[in-house]
Amino acid sequence: MSGRMRLNYYWSYKRQNSALVTSPESARRWEPPVLLPLVVMARPLELRFKYHFSGDRSTNRLDKPEYFLSHVIDLINTHSDFFAIYLQPILDRRAELVDYNLRWSYSDAVSSFITSLFPMLRQKMSSILPRIADHPQLLSHFIHELMSFDTEIRDVWDYSQDRYSSETWKGLTWEALVKQGWFNHWLKVEKDFALSRYQDIIESADSGEIDYYCVEPSATKPTKAAIRVNDLLETITERYRPLSSFSQKLRFLIDIQITIFDQFHERLRSGLEAYLAMTSTIGRTVQGSTGADANLEGVAGLERLCRVYGSAEYLERKMQDWSDDVFFLELWSELQERIKQNSRTGRPVAGPMSVSDVAARTSSAVANHNEDGGNPTEGALFDETASAYRGLKTRSESIIISVLISSAQSALRGYTRISTWSSLSPPTNPSGQFSHPSIELATILRELPTEISFLHRLLAMAPLQRITRQLLLSIQSYIWDNVLMRNTFSTTGASQFAADVDNICKVVDVATEDGMGSRNVMRKLEDGLLLLNLKIKPTQKDHGASTGAGDKTPNLSLWEAEKRIFASNESARSLLAELNIETLTEAEARAVLERRVEVRC
Repeated sequence: MSGRMRLNYYWSYKRQNSALVTSPESARRWEPPVLLPLVVMARPLELRFKYHFSGDRSTNRLDKPEYFLSHVIDLINTHSDFFAIYLQPILDRRAELVDYNLRWSYSDAVSSFITSLFPMLRQKMSSILPRIADHPQLLSHFIHELMSFDTEIRDVWDYSQDRYSSETWKGLTWEALVKQGWFNHWLKVEKDFALSRYQDIIESADSGEIDYYCVEPSATKPTKAAIRVNDLLETITERYRPLSSFSQKLRFLIDIQITIFDQFHERLRSGLEAYLAMTSTIGRTVQGSTGADANLEGVAGLERLCRVYGSAEYLERKMQDWSDDVFFLELWSELQERIKQNSRTGRPVAGPMSVSDVAARTSSAVANHNEDGGNPTEGALFDETASAYRGLKTRSESIIISVLISSAQSALRGYTRISTWSSLSPPTNPSGQFSHPSIELATILRELPTEISFLHRLLAMAPLQRITRQLLLSIQSYIWDNVLMRNTFSTTGASQFAADVDNICKVVDVATEDGMGSRNVMRKLEDGLLLLNLKIKPTQKDHGASTGAGDKTPNLSLWEAEKRIFASNESARSLLAELNIETLTEAEARAVLERRVEVRC
């Protein structure tokens, strides 16, 4: 039979079976038959393929599927010019003579040649898969190589079964996983491998160490385990990114990636709960506080908490980056379209998974869009998981604040017991100012910069400022209630008190590299000290003096201030305005002045 007769036979066959492509469902199942002339032309190539890749030949190896796949790529590279130059003109002339609905058959001679090579590949694929099914590494490698082959055929050779259709070629991987039913088995293999790798990560000796060099110096530092988990998850993404099936991609995302995210979240949460249990009163009683305190308090305790905070923050940020990735955006968009199409029929969205199943593992917006037809651009695939990590980050930050506050108050306890504020001797230096803080303040002046400097090295500026601000507000409240409001002060005592607070602000500002502005945070205490340090008889030298707050004070005597503060609320407000005091009420200003021993007398 001549080549032209074979082509005519094919066109006749295609017309007889044209009904197969009249319905969309049939179109998805339909595969183009190989042109009969190309069946004959591909026969020698098939024999050569079987010679090299069957039997006991050294090229026929189960662990090297890339051998026969690259051989097929070489065949296409070698013969594509022949088909493009000699066969394509024949197809083009034929296309002008046939019905419009059949013209797709003549569109691309090279694609027709590629189609003629697929039967021997399918046969080889069908023989290999059962033999490697019980060998996870071989199966994983085979599917990975098959996806790479599909990608090259699709991207390099622009292969399409039907040039007049909007559907892309699903690939031989899809045939192996869906038509031959190997997907669930392969998914289990990949999941077992990923979970095994995850266990290796978290069980490594240095998994809990903080990595100071993997991110920008100004960013919050994660643990090495968090970095490796993220690398593992990104590797998994690259393994299933080439898949053409939406359901398969979603199953990979939910069954493997989100599962690992959930397991690591539980590990971080358990670590946080263990810390809280060990630092509780009951926990200390059971375990004994002598040996445990060293690892639970101070910088060591903060490091344990920062491991959780840094890891949660890092992975939450990575999930946000993933949500903006084109691959996951397209997956999210297709998920919304599936939900819209299946909302009336009640069919599963992906494989056996319903809308509620998918929503529980990805984003509640999935279910909301299904119920009220919300905006499909809202939400992302990692909403639920990112929310869990965000909650863990917020909780660990609040515990860090609580630990710092508890440590500061403990360090200030001795300072609150000072009872000589009204009888201190004046300083002996020529300036008449106190140059050294009270000895009882030594503990907090030692611990505070150490702890904040440690946090400054680990945390980004935003969380560092939040934490330090809450700490300073707590210190301000503690000193206000337990020192200022519980003692009376002479001029000398007030000056020493102001010097002490000034030293606290200085060590915090040094530890944060002036990123905090401690005096602005403790503005209320600074304003209180401004009133407390008013001179009985101010001199010109005192005009414009500062009590540590950095504010210029008017030439105002203690007695004049007392007179105006206690005269009326309006008079008090006028005085406070003159002193640029905005944080104190009239009642608080009166309470501060009453702390001066001269006023009380």
